[in-house]
Amino acid sequence: MMSLSRISVQEVVKKQYSYKLRSYIQVFMSLVFIQVLGILFSFNGVGMMGTSSNSFDISVHFYSADIVVVFTMLWGFITSILITTQAYRNDDFAFITNRLSSNLSNILFLLTISLVGGLTALLSSHVIRILMYVLGKSEYLYTPTDVSEWIIGLIATVLYILVCSAVGYFFGTLVQLHKVFAVLLPVAFLGILIVGAGTMNETIIQKGFEFIFEEASLALFIVKIGFLAALLFTGSALVSNRMEVR
Repeated sequence: MMSLSRISVQEVVKKQYSYKLRSYIQVFMSLVFIQVLGILFSFNGVGMMGTSSNSFDISVHFYSADIVVVFTMLWGFITSILITTQAYRNDDFAFITNRLSSNLSNILFLLTISLVGGLTALLSSHVIRILMYVLGKSEYLYTPTDVSEWIIGLIATVLYILVCSAVGYFFGTLVQLHKVFAVLLPVAFLGILIVGAGTMNETIIQKGFEFIFEEASLALFIVKIGFLAALLFTGSALVSNRMEVR
């Protein structure tokens, strides 16, 4: 007897996404660990200046969440690779699913962790400053209060983490397609770095990097990063369609 009920892709994606938010709690636990580690590495500050005379000595230390952001970007990259592995992909078969719904739910999950990671990474700058004051390493504490700059920083941070997640998801999908990519991709990456470092003129990759990530306009930056992430996710979906069915 055939069932007349039909389940839409939207409903399946919603269920898979909700399931992953509940089941992949260890992802957020690892985020806490990696950001605490980033905060510890940030205790030396990102710069300083000072002046002195016969009667006084002033030193100014600058603290930011730059290291925490970098650690969070690495966390997003590794997390996106992990969810492409066989163990995580098998979780999707608890539902009536296909490659499309699985990829869409993964993309939504990566977007969510990018938002959470970006917000907590940016807020960690306040934690760093407060710790410096509490630990007695700073007698006076100044925190910028420009809301517009903070929002711009939040958007940029989330987008950086998202594009790192998209790159990781694409690499992870390639590795699942054929294990040889687990060797080829790191070798190719190191080769590009070596060639780029040994070349006096800017390479195409360097120009492309500057074109995307050194954009002064926030609107254009969002468009460029969004297009790059969409391109990587689309490529991941196309590659996953070539995988064997479980």
